[in-house]
Amino acid sequence: MPVIDDPAQFNEEGLYVDLRSTLDLPLFLKCEGFNFAGSIKMKAATEMVNAAEREGLLRPGSILIESSSGNLGVALSVIAAHRGHRFLCVTDVRCNQPTIRLMRALGAEVHVVREPSAHGGLLGARKAYVRALCAADDRYVWLDQHSNHGNWRAHFRTTAPAIADRFPRLDVLFVGAGTTGTLMGCARWFWQWRRRVRIVAVDSVGSVTFGGPPGVRLIPGLGAGVRPPLLDTSYIDDVVHVEESDAVRVCRRLASHGFLFGGSTGTVISGADQWLARHGRRGLTAVAIAPDLGERYLDTVYRDGWPPADNGRHPAEPEAEPAMAHIG
Repeated sequence: MPVIDDPAQFNEEGLYVDLRSTLDLPLFLKCEGFNFAGSIKMKAATEMVNAAEREGLLRPGSILIESSSGNLGVALSVIAAHRGHRFLCVTDVRCNQPTIRLMRALGAEVHVVREPSAHGGLLGARKAYVRALCAADDRYVWLDQHSNHGNWRAHFRTTAPAIADRFPRLDVLFVGAGTTGTLMGCARWFWQWRRRVRIVAVDSVGSVTFGGPPGVRLIPGLGAGVRPPLLDTSYIDDVVHVEESDAVRVCRRLASHGFLFGGSTGTVISGADQWLARHGRRGLTAVAIAPDLGERYLDTVYRDGWPPADNGRHPAEPEAEPAMAHIG
């Protein structure tokens, strides 16, 4: 095992779960939650912060700011704490309480947006809040994961080649679509080096990423109320949309076998199951990416009665806070 002095130096790349015995599904699940941020977002956060430091955007007195549904916020909190940067995460009511507490424990400030914008939903409201702060105070440095090319480059450099090395005869790769950083990084790499691999994007019902009608979504991480600027559909072979109730069922079924994963992972596995059922399962080597683990979802995905039948107020909605909770 390595000896490290920086939390960004450790990320377990080589762990896969064979789902044939647990779900009777011919799918290998690449586990990305074994690092000090607990999710795949550690890769994108490291890439984007490194670039901002190299380019001189982060200077003494600068304040990192980012819109995040949770996992990128945790990753940036880890990096900011280690490197001595101040950090403000702008999230929304879908963010799990354990995730908010974790960011604050790491020294980050957290602002929770509660009302969606008329165009763009909660994501649009988060981004509008960030823009307003950046316009009012030039100390803020917005990495903007939704349009930052470091987001996809992190996975072009690491995730995709790691999968190809482990599975040289890979036939199909399933990737969840959030900011589409992981999706585009992997898709671009396989397009360049292994074009025979089919890239299947998995999205949530209610997301507008691939042109579907907007709807209520309660599981953070996947889906978007605004089409991601990083998305280039020419690299993608197919798209599967998954109901959140199906994602929850997959998560709980895996938990009954001792594997506790987050809601995004349940969504991706459910989408892979649907796609493989339509296209045939025999003789295919298939991999799906699991963005994180399940501990942060005990109050949501693993809570009896969740999601609520009326898809109304989030049952784990954070406590009220001042309308402008920015760093002074």
